[in-house]
Amino acid sequence: MLQTLYSYFWWERLWLPANLTWADLEDRDGRVYAKAADLYVTIPLAFLFLVVRHLFETYVATPLAGLLNVKEKIRLKAAPNPVLEKFYAATTKHPKQADVELLSKQSGCTVRQVERWFRRRRNQDRPSLLKKFREASWRFTFYLLAFIAGMAVIVDKPWFYDLREVWKGYPIQSMLPSQYWYYMIELSFYWSLLFSIASDVKRKDFKEQIIHHVATIILISFSWFANYIRAGTLIMALHDSSDYLLESAKMFNYAGWRNTCNNIFIVFAAVFIVTRLVILPFWIMHCTVVYPLDLYPAFFGYYFFNFMMVVLQSLHVFWAFLIIRMAQKFITGKARGGKWGKLPPGFAAVVEDERSDREETDNSEEEEEAAAKNGPLSNGHPVLNNNHRKTD
Repeated sequence: MLQTLYSYFWWERLWLPANLTWADLEDRDGRVYAKAADLYVTIPLAFLFLVVRHLFETYVATPLAGLLNVKEKIRLKAAPNPVLEKFYAATTKHPKQADVELLSKQSGCTVRQVERWFRRRRNQDRPSLLKKFREASWRFTFYLLAFIAGMAVIVDKPWFYDLREVWKGYPIQSMLPSQYWYYMIELSFYWSLLFSIASDVKRKDFKEQIIHHVATIILISFSWFANYIRAGTLIMALHDSSDYLLESAKMFNYAGWRNTCNNIFIVFAAVFIVTRLVILPFWIMHCTVVYPLDLYPAFFGYYFFNFMMVVLQSLHVFWAFLIIRMAQKFITGKARGGKWGKLPPGFAAVVEDERSDREETDNSEEEEEAAAKNGPLSNGHPVLNNNHRKTD
């Protein structure tokens, strides 16, 4: 049965144009072609990425956070309370008013104390500023290096300047060593993001992030074994061109460098819109939808690849809406407080943008006294004589 399923899955009519078979893509005469089996190496490489990431965050990102004076907010811990803790862990982190009143009777606390306990307990579970900075540093480093590497791979190729060259001779297109490593590294990185997404900082677009990672992995994998490599390298480099800007804006946001963060975010917004809403749909997708039909009739692989491109493009439109809304707040001065540097939670100081999980505040007198006494924290240590406040 498994053999039958395997045969159906790799049926040439699904993945290749008519009159072509997998035998046509076997290595011969010094020409090397992409093979599906090559992708197996990306799984162990993904785990290697996780190890490298841990080392990078420990020995590079953490000292860098100290140099940039990344400051933690003071967080008051919720007092030990077995009744409230059991409800928090087993039922919900956000009790309704009826639950609060019932818990008040069961725990011997007042309603206000129960509400305060849940606020503090939720804040304890939220990721620290240092964790966010370390993640942003890691992604910034990878995306920047990947963009540079991607440009080095494609900038001297004829299809970078003439998209019709993408399909010249397809699918009998020999693979280059640079293309092999570019694909393996990119795919391994996205596998590592998928493996670590549960432990990473959770954003409000968590589901969209999972869809994006899965769609990206499927697209890269399919474009590899169907020999859409030329188109694939263009698409990956295009995506990396703006991602490192967003991560650098986040880093400066967490470090409190508001003006730098805001300026980078404006550049990121412009690059994102041009690459994801103009170049990708009107150049790259036009290339993958229209030009192949000049060479062969449409087949399942053609429809499948372009369907996944539409999925990615839909996510780009969703994120572009958030970015444009935030950029509009910069330009019109309608951000919170009417100031350039204070925006709603997230994208970077950006911005405390629409994707962030906002930390709750508690304005009780005892907390204000504690904050005044202890002051903000920098990497877990109190910072004296600091009157600046930032939110993320």
